Amino acid sequence: MSTNSAKPDYGIDAPGVVRNLLVIGSALLAVAYFLPDLRVGPVNFHLRPTALATGTVCVLEGVLMIAYAKFGKFRHRDRMLNLVAWRGNETVLDVGTGRGLLMIGAAKRLVGGKSIGIDIWSKQDLSGNSIEGTLRNAALEGVRDKVKVEHGDATAMKFPDNTFDVVLSNLCIHNISSRQGRDQACREIVRVLKPGGKAVISDYKNTAQYARVFRSEGVSVVRSGMNWLLTFPPLRIVQVEKPTSTK
Repeated sequence: MSTNSAKPDYGIDAPGVVRNLLVIGSALLAVAYFLPDLRVGPVNFHLRPTALATGTVCVLEGVLMIAYAKFGKFRHRDRMLNLVAWRGNETVLDVGTGRGLLMIGAAKRLVGGKSIGIDIWSKQDLSGNSIEGTLRNAALEGVRDKVKVEHGDATAMKFPDNTFDVVLSNLCIHNISSRQGRDQACREIVRVLKPGGKAVISDYKNTAQYARVFRSEGVSVVRSGMNWLLTFPPLRIVQVEKPTSTK
């Protein structure tokens, strides 16, 4: 008797960074084990304890990033989604959807709406990043009919103005290399958001700048403190609400 035991796979964030932290950290710990306690330089710099401390930090950071990818990001997703007062008929956009974590989570809260995810599918940002993997996750989660996945650039979205009731994004905008590009992505989020709509954006850096750009676009903004308990690196959430009317 065979059973379908396939489970959704939402990947490892920044897999290259995780690999480097674990490899470098393990190498430093190995070196520290065999290295004599040498003192170098005029201040008697201790090589062995320095290698031991640095290696420990690198390995710990790599392990924490894996723990976030396997456990913490699901709770962080729920924290983000719980900030929206869902009716069930929303049109949702997930910017940088990756393997579909936020897009699929939003789709599960919909009855008659649609959850759309866009990405450029960089495997440097997320392991196994592909449209096929995202759609497979949606099917395994039972929401394939509620989602749509498209190739899309966050700085130049193809959607008309005022399209989405909810816009979501996690660990995406910082991957845009230029500040000008990141600012443009924030402006695009405001542009495609409907009047009265809400955006929930999460990242580990640049969130103060995101908030400034959002405010310059005439929307209300709330920026949270860092979540040290469930995320690594610690993440902040920026909530955006677009006015129902403009003067």
